[in-house]
Amino acid sequence: MKITIAGAGAVGFHLAALLAVENQDITLIDKDEEVLEHAATHLDVMTIKGDATSFSILKEANIVKTKLFIAVTTNESANILMAIIAKQMGAKKTIARVDNPEYLEESHEKEFRVLGVDTLISPSQIAAQEIQKLLQRSSFSDVSEFGDGKIAVVGFTVDTSSPLVGKSVRQIEQLSVHFQVKGIAILRGDKTIIPQESSILSKGDHLYLAVQNKHIDEAVKFVGKQMKMIKNIMIIGGTQLALRTAKLLEKKYSISLVIKEKYVAKQFIEELENTLVIKADPGNIDILREEGLEKMDAFIALTPNAEINILASLIAEETGVYKTIALVDNTNYTHISQNIGIDTIINKKLLAANNIFRFVRKGKVEAIASLQGVEAEVIEFEIYKENRLIRNPICELHLPEKAVVAGVVRGEKTFIPDEHFCFQLGDKVIVFAQPEAIKKVEETFK
Repeated sequence: MKITIAGAGAVGFHLAALLAVENQDITLIDKDEEVLEHAATHLDVMTIKGDATSFSILKEANIVKTKLFIAVTTNESANILMAIIAKQMGAKKTIARVDNPEYLEESHEKEFRVLGVDTLISPSQIAAQEIQKLLQRSSFSDVSEFGDGKIAVVGFTVDTSSPLVGKSVRQIEQLSVHFQVKGIAILRGDKTIIPQESSILSKGDHLYLAVQNKHIDEAVKFVGKQMKMIKNIMIIGGTQLALRTAKLLEKKYSISLVIKEKYVAKQFIEELENTLVIKADPGNIDILREEGLEKMDAFIALTPNAEINILASLIAEETGVYKTIALVDNTNYTHISQNIGIDTIINKKLLAANNIFRFVRKGKVEAIASLQGVEAEVIEFEIYKENRLIRNPICELHLPEKAVVAGVVRGEKTFIPDEHFCFQLGDKVIVFAQPEAIKKVEETFK
């Protein structure tokens, strides 16, 4: 597939990196020669220096043969214009990155499609929704839902107090008598392991389980975590993500939002209805304590500075805050942050790139998710035609070793399948796969 990406920043680069693994025909356009040189050095892509709103630049990118045009620069107006021009010049499908929440309203979808923009995505909106989901399942560090929310993949750190330390994956799966769980991955340090039945859990491992959503509360107790209701939340940062998150949460939770810049604080006060906006330095821990840090159930660090977010979250944990979430857009810090004890890391740029990535997957892909720090993807396929998938049990489908079927949704029913399970037409199948296995998995479900 020929794919043209306008914007070689963090979102564009990560997206190009994901696509390059798939051997896609990728052209990357940017006005910054330095970021293009970095991309050309690290990725198998063609680069063009210039403005993607230019007809001549798009012509040079052979836009008429482009199957997918993706505009992900930091300028939303430019992204929309690029997508419109690209569509008029022959691009089959267009995606534009935006920040304005008004553009994302369903009532405006038709207008954008008429103009030539097929899909709008907002990194801030995707990240805010991810934070909301994590707070609803606060006992886990990662939560990804599939099959319209019926199956969940949850992640947590196996600490000293966990009853799972020293047990094999098979023992764990057999211990859950009243409901089913399936161990699909272990993150040990920076190594991703698809566990065998004999794999033994050690202290410090990060375990990912597939579980039916209706049994999540039972799963929390099963893995040795506490059930805690989140009520009071402190958010730090004067970013658009902080504003979007506060807007999303303020009707359900008591929110304190700490912002350094006076003019930003004033703007946020005008836009928020039920949030306490505090003008103070979010990097000053003494001030955060004065503003009630110790009374908080959750602490969410969303400043543009990853180091401040990491340090503030660590101190919040030491203070006794139950749930900490830190924005860390620098991928080099992801494993470090997890290993030193931060509860949950989010990277809004990776979330956005992964959200776009599903548009280039083969087969009928319903959803796709990445787990922070894990070199693998969770993909939801729909079985939309009769083939060998519905004639043979899973054990006879010859799926690659580095892939595992995590769950199946069949109408209102959900299953955590074993190797003898047989699919049916219309099933939604959740598959966890490492990069080297994805191509074969896609061919299987194509």
